[in-house]
Amino acid sequence: MITPTQTRAVHSSDEIEMEIRGLMMDPVTNMPIVVLKDVGSDTVLPIWVGIFEANAIALELEKTATPRPMTHDLLQNMARGLGAQVQKVVVSELRDDTFYAVIWMEQAGEAVTMDARPSDAIALALRWDCPIYVNRTVLENSKQAASGPQNINAEEMRRWLENLNDDEMGRYKM
Repeated sequence: MITPTQTRAVHSSDEIEMEIRGLMMDPVTNMPIVVLKDVGSDTVLPIWVGIFEANAIALELEKTATPRPMTHDLLQNMARGLGAQVQKVVVSELRDDTFYAVIWMEQAGEAVTMDARPSDAIALALRWDCPIYVNRTVLENSKQAASGPQNINAEEMRRWLENLNDDEMGRYKM
């Protein structure tokens, strides 16, 4: 859904700026994980993504050029062609173990928000070199979900991710 608003995309105090800590494969499920890290602390947020989206993120992280535009490059080119610019992306919600994101763009002085999967939002943020934020309640809810008795493995995974050093994380290895 695309929603125009009259306000500019401004950083909210409810949003925590994150950076990509790494991109790796989950050893249990063999699914890619994008690991986001709070720029102001050691808090991490793992988000499991699809293989194609992980590849799109990896290509941009490694600055690998492709002979033809990939989907996220096409989206960037379309937005530019329409005079829009991505300002930020926000992982905005965690509902039923699914993350949701919002892409904030500006076009003709008007802020426009667009629903997105976090993996697509992150891939676009990398291409636009814009900040990635996570809503504070998403971080809190993901910690609560990980601390529940049925998710002890998720909490162990979080602690393991928080304590990885650069050699263990690798350079965006999948």
